[in-house]
Amino acid sequence: MASISLKNIVKRYGSGKTAVPVIHGVDAEIHDGEFVVLVGPSGCGKSTLLRMIAGLEEITGGDLFIGERRVNDLEPAKRNIAMVFQNYALYPHMSNYENMAYGLKLAKVPKDEIQRRVDKAAEILQLSHLLERKPRQLSGGQRQRVAMGRAIVREPQVFLFDEPLSNLDAKLRGQTRIQIQKLHAELGITSLFVTHDQVEAMTLAQRMIVMNAGNVEQFGTPEEVYHRPATIFVASFIGSPPMNLLKNAPGGRAGRILGIRPEHIDLVDAGGWEFQVETVELLGAERLLYGKVGGEDVTVRTEEGQPYPKPGSSARIAPREERLHWFDAQTEKRTDA
Repeated sequence: MASISLKNIVKRYGSGKTAVPVIHGVDAEIHDGEFVVLVGPSGCGKSTLLRMIAGLEEITGGDLFIGERRVNDLEPAKRNIAMVFQNYALYPHMSNYENMAYGLKLAKVPKDEIQRRVDKAAEILQLSHLLERKPRQLSGGQRQRVAMGRAIVREPQVFLFDEPLSNLDAKLRGQTRIQIQKLHAELGITSLFVTHDQVEAMTLAQRMIVMNAGNVEQFGTPEEVYHRPATIFVASFIGSPPMNLLKNAPGGRAGRILGIRPEHIDLVDAGGWEFQVETVELLGAERLLYGKVGGEDVTVRTEEGQPYPKPGSSARIAPREERLHWFDAQTEKRTDA
């Protein structure tokens, strides 16, 4: 196992005046054995950053260390990493055993050692009874587990996951997330996982890097990122539904934007803010009320069984004072740190 250290990592495509910058000086220290998730919208640079760590993209500037080694100029095969892609990339004519063993065979690992590693990985991933089948005989979730098994048998220092669950349906994504958590708990290998799904990031990460337009907006635990977002972008991206952000909140502060999460707003009989209810979304154990306060969009989350106003009606709501977030309107950074 090994730590990953990114020191002012920069990526530009092209050169000179026509160069296009896509990663703008990323600094991050990922601890030995830690599971870190890179999360952000499509095009924010998270996969590019992962591919630079893997050696699949050239680093334009800065220093990358895996363990004590500076690896900027090392070939991917010499970095002692294993990567799991969105596409399973399994050989259809090979059995699952052969797919998992293929890289070791090319590396001329002895047959008994290959057998040991594949059997161990298959046991961890609950694939032992499927090793003689071909990939086409498996479900999407099982194929992804074979792809993870192929990475495990290499016994790398670092695992890199590039949106490995995006091709799975919602149920399989949930099941495979649990499998990945169990895998990390058992192997303890330093892991970096890329996703655009903030729910996936919140459930998997020990710490998470939130990226936007090639910059790191925040690096912290899921609890830190959710409860104390560093910027307006983080506040609006992390959370489902996202945080309410009001420029002209009743009783607001000049030059400040007020943030309040939907679950931290209460329906009240009197006082508070006037809330014009537009639509109501029923989600089993909870309800989401969508409407406006002073012309600005506001979402309120209520629990099942709690009385709620009907669409087209007016209600009174009150944000919990201890749950308010304030951001500078110009810098978009948190001001109550």
